[in-house]
Amino acid sequence: MSKKSIITIFLSAIWTLPLWGGQQYYAFLKGDTLRMGNDYMERTMLWNNGAPVTVSLTDKQHGKTIPTQGKQPDFSIVKGIPTNATLTVGEIPTNGIHASYLQATVACTIGSLNIERRYRIYADCPAIACDTYLKGQVELYQNKEDNRSNADRKNIEHTADMATGVKTPTLDRLQLKGNHWSARTVEFFDYTDWNDNLITERTWLPYRRNTYRGNLLFAHNVATRQGFFFLKEAPCSSTQLHYNGSDFVADFSDFMVVGLGIVSNDVKPDSWIRIYGCVTGIYTGDEQEALTALRLYQKQLRHHTAAQDEMIMLNTWGDRSQDAKIDEAFCLAELDRAARMGITLFQLDDGWQSGKSPNSKTAGGSFKDIWKNTDYWTPNPMKFPHGLKPIVEKGKKLGIRIGLWFNPSIQNDFADWQKDAQAIIGLYKKYGICCFKIDGLQIPTKTAEQNLRRLFDTVLEQTNHEVIFNLDATAGRRGGYHYMNEYGNIFLENRYTDWGNYYPYRTLRNLWMLSRYVPAEKMQIEFLNKWRNADKYDTVDPFAPARYSFDYLFAITLAAQPLAWMEASNLPGEAYATASLLKAYQSLQLRFHKGVILPIGEEPSGRSWTGFQSIVSDTEGYLIVYREDNGQAEGTIDTWLPKGKKVTFTPVMGSGRKSTAKVGAQGKVSFELKDKNSFALYQYRIK
Repeated sequence: MSKKSIITIFLSAIWTLPLWGGQQYYAFLKGDTLRMGNDYMERTMLWNNGAPVTVSLTDKQHGKTIPTQGKQPDFSIVKGIPTNATLTVGEIPTNGIHASYLQATVACTIGSLNIERRYRIYADCPAIACDTYLKGQVELYQNKEDNRSNADRKNIEHTADMATGVKTPTLDRLQLKGNHWSARTVEFFDYTDWNDNLITERTWLPYRRNTYRGNLLFAHNVATRQGFFFLKEAPCSSTQLHYNGSDFVADFSDFMVVGLGIVSNDVKPDSWIRIYGCVTGIYTGDEQEALTALRLYQKQLRHHTAAQDEMIMLNTWGDRSQDAKIDEAFCLAELDRAARMGITLFQLDDGWQSGKSPNSKTAGGSFKDIWKNTDYWTPNPMKFPHGLKPIVEKGKKLGIRIGLWFNPSIQNDFADWQKDAQAIIGLYKKYGICCFKIDGLQIPTKTAEQNLRRLFDTVLEQTNHEVIFNLDATAGRRGGYHYMNEYGNIFLENRYTDWGNYYPYRTLRNLWMLSRYVPAEKMQIEFLNKWRNADKYDTVDPFAPARYSFDYLFAITLAAQPLAWMEASNLPGEAYATASLLKAYQSLQLRFHKGVILPIGEEPSGRSWTGFQSIVSDTEGYLIVYREDNGQAEGTIDTWLPKGKKVTFTPVMGSGRKSTAKVGAQGKVSFELKDKNSFALYQYRIK
């Protein structure tokens, strides 16, 4: 079925007629009941004249249903009775990036506000997403009570005292049954130039009405072992638009997602506006089932391919020359060294262009009124007299893609987004460049967010979806870890030996902690030239970069997209011995990243046994084990392997040895690594 093949029912009364009944996914209205789902799950809702109320969530894989006791609509932001309710269902085929999905749009009008709830139902995951669009005029619920301290409320002496009378704009809601729910919320932090602690978790028992922060809420019924999660598709809590202090509200077994990312005057009568989204997933079991359900959804947003998404990148900015060295001769020489190292993508950072940014080594650069210089995003003719053609051609001969740094013109909410888009498209058409690092973003308003999406979408549409963006998360108000994920990967952090703030175990820790909730393969993780700036670290510092092997520094990045954050020309000859690892990694990089990657062992501390597991199937996958600077040559770590099974571990990289082990409780397996700060990458098979 094509994208345009859509079936629409206009409801002046409740009809009993299925709208879609495909084998992979479905959505249909029967009587007063709306059902949508796939082979994994079903969400059943009371139609309620176009303001659906969820009545059950079913885990089809385990034959279990979470019942509800809902009376209020799942989505509620204004007072009034919905009218002109419609249900529209159509298949959205893959565009080469996202997986195909069924879109079920529930539309209605409340007063002068038009609402479209566009549910995305994928075939291969136990989760259903919902994007909400608004048009018209609206006066949103104004609620300041939710974030008032409960210490300021009266004591409870009677049943009536329990009611708060609070009306909260709600993105989604599950009003469940049961008194034995346990919940966990996860808050994320980006602007990593200022943060080195990127998540906080809070575990709690729902009681009376309280508020919680974070992009993720997991709720687990201890009595039935059933669970669900809410993923709020929005920037991190601290950088969301019009943030009122919370993302979730819970009142016993009533769970709500709140915080729309807009105010009333953002909604216009002549155009649709997209507010923050919400994903509802279901699982039966424990932590592994919950995290797998989340990850299966996240993998639908962007197909991971070798041609676009896999990369071992060299970006020279990490050696702090900024734009001083970059020119044709420098880049051609770096390409030779990159090929020798095993690099697959060479990215020219700030300085390749004719315009001068404020990050230039020389004074006078600016991002203000960038398009007054119409040649800003053409190659600097003094540095690149032949344009980028010699760089691109040499890269092709060496099997290395070329990427570029790009800073969209942020003034007036990206008002010049069309010019920015055409600049990127022009570079793609002229040179075939498909990878662009997007830096310098500030998204202070909904208009800015809309224009930025227009920029990205236009580029993808006019480049056959071949362009991938590295979205910088180091500063500013940006998309974070759960927003705009379809556009590429995340450039996670700037760390420099020049400033003495690059510590390998801390980089590993950031990846390890995020990888529980964010696909590791969607993050770029740096390794630096350990021979530079040894004098910037204390001579007795046990965690100084110089104390690690170059092999180990590269190995820290394996679960992610490795980023050689350095000038290859500054490396000593001995560094190139690590090239054998980079080249061996190329052949298994995609297979490793196709799995569900989760952290194992202890939190990296510089003294831990830690690592990652890529679960490719029920019987095989990969393990990376790191022995940090500790005195134990043998370490026992918790994995996600099934208890009691015999597993064969075959070393692929590093210093491990082949072994067979029986898995203990909590997936415990022992590994031997003779040297401190060493690693082993194993392929495992469960017998």
